Amino acid sequence: MNIRLLTKISVLSLAVVLSAGMVGCKKKPHATPGPGPSGLEGAGPVSVTPPMDTTGVMPARIGDPTQRNQPPRLAADTVHFAFDSSVVNPSERPKLDDMSAYMRENPNHIITIEGHCDERGTAEYNRSLGERRAQACREYLTSVGADGNKLQTISYGKEKPADLGHGEEAWAKNRRAEFIITGQ
Repeated sequence: MNIRLLTKISVLSLAVVLSAGMVGCKKKPHATPGPGPSGLEGAGPVSVTPPMDTTGVMPARIGDPTQRNQPPRLAADTVHFAFDSSVVNPSERPKLDDMSAYMRENPNHIITIEGHCDERGTAEYNRSLGERRAQACREYLTSVGADGNKLQTISYGKEKPADLGHGEEAWAKNRRAEFIITGQ
C-alpha cells in the first residue's frame, strides 16, 4: 500500500472512533436558575440538592417490568398539589407520613423527591415551582422524623408528565412530587 492511502485510512479510522465516543456522551443538568419571570407550569430538569455519596448499589427494581430502565418508584407515594402551589395539602400528608415510616424501616435507602408541574407556563417559573414542591415534601418529611441526609430533591418542571392530556384532569395528575429509591 502506498503512504497516501494508509494516511487516509488512518484519518478516517480516527474520525470514526472519535465520533463513536461523542455519541455516548451525556449532557450535564442545567444549573438552578434564579427566580424566573412569572408564569405557570413549565419545563426542564434541574438538580437541586447535591447527590449523596452512596455505595453505588441499587436495590432490586420494583413495579412494572416494562420500566426496567427507570429507577424504582415507591408505590402509592405520589403527592399531588393544587394549581400554582407548593403547599402540601392536609389530604396528602398521610402519604408523607407513610414515606417517613418507610424511611425509618429502611434507613439505608436514599430517596430522591422529584418535583413535577403541568404543561402550562414558562420553563424558568416551573423549574422553580417543581423545586419548591420537592422541598416542601422534604421539609415535611424531616419535620416528622425522616433523616434529611437520606433525601435528595430534583425538579423536572413539565418534562416528565404522568398524563399526556391537555385538560384539567391531566394537569392535576402532573402537579406532583414522586419518590424514587436512588441508592442504599
